Amino acid sequence: MNDETAILRTLELALRGSGFVSPNPRVGAVILEYGEIIAEGWHKEFGGDHAEVAAIKSIGRESFEGCTLVVNLEPCSHYGKTPPCADLIIEKKFSRVVVGMVDPNPQVAGSGIEKLRAAGINVEVGVLESECQWINRFFIKHIKTALPYVMLKYGQTLDGCIATSRGESKWITGAESRRRVHTLRSEVDAVIIGKSTAITDNPQLDVREVEGRNPKRIVFDTDLTLPLSLNIIKSECGNTYICCNPNAEKTRKAENLRLAGVNLIPVEVNEKGMLNIPSALYAMTDLGIYSLMVEGGAGILSSFAKSQLIDELQVFIAPKILGDGKHSFESYNTNYLKDALNFKIRAVSKSGDDIHVISTFY
Repeated sequence: MNDETAILRTLELALRGSGFVSPNPRVGAVILEYGEIIAEGWHKEFGGDHAEVAAIKSIGRESFEGCTLVVNLEPCSHYGKTPPCADLIIEKKFSRVVVGMVDPNPQVAGSGIEKLRAAGINVEVGVLESECQWINRFFIKHIKTALPYVMLKYGQTLDGCIATSRGESKWITGAESRRRVHTLRSEVDAVIIGKSTAITDNPQLDVREVEGRNPKRIVFDTDLTLPLSLNIIKSECGNTYICCNPNAEKTRKAENLRLAGVNLIPVEVNEKGMLNIPSALYAMTDLGIYSLMVEGGAGILSSFAKSQLIDELQVFIAPKILGDGKHSFESYNTNYLKDALNFKIRAVSKSGDDIHVISTFY
């Protein structure tokens, strides 16, 4: 097995920790002897064994002399919730280590690699680096900016409609696309919708179609006008949050929402009385939210477009035409092409009868 194939396996393993390791990165590790995998491991939960430790423990050998450890992210070199992985790798006498990418965390940032090399271990760095960066894009964004990674997800027709002119949207896209959306929900820390979507669609915003943990559910409701009968308020998940005007936080409605188990997040408003997106994102970071998916509707999608704080688009396009319907970004307008938001297409695939497009912001 070559280094690239081994790194691809670490990425498959790393994905098993999706949703459970945040704010830590997703990491997988394999141990090779004579070119064959003899042990595997991945980071399973925040505070638990790192991938390298899990792989080593899975086989129970005292020495790995002559063996290669392959990991998609640089082994840590500092004490956090667990001891440094670099020290254990040295102790176990690995001859070679293959690293997909350098850890951008300033507490590591190459020091793990330096420690391994200083101990006489042959270290290869940057194998399938782009793929390794993609799988940990949430972690990288937060480490570099202190802001959560922002993903926008929406299903639309070929002519860009997310609902009919009467507001009907279930279901524009098919079953496979909905399953993929549930997978995305299981990977992010939170999902966000606007007040209108909460009232019109009355969604649950949980994970049902696949295995995985439920994300936090956030609604933007400036003046706290949501009815208490909504699914996201009635359900007993205990992870519903409402971003609101600080003044609304002191009202009787606010107290009723708290009694119903809803958490309120006071957020600054702009000159138009709308919630300030950057302020909301910083408030979410304080709550341990490092990745989020905005699920609509058109108003909140437009607000994020205006903020220019979008990292990624997950778009599901159904082979339908609605004509005079509600469009994805109908409140976001530009008069000149030079002012358009530009994205790079990262992947296009079939999703049942739909097309799934993944794009990232330039």
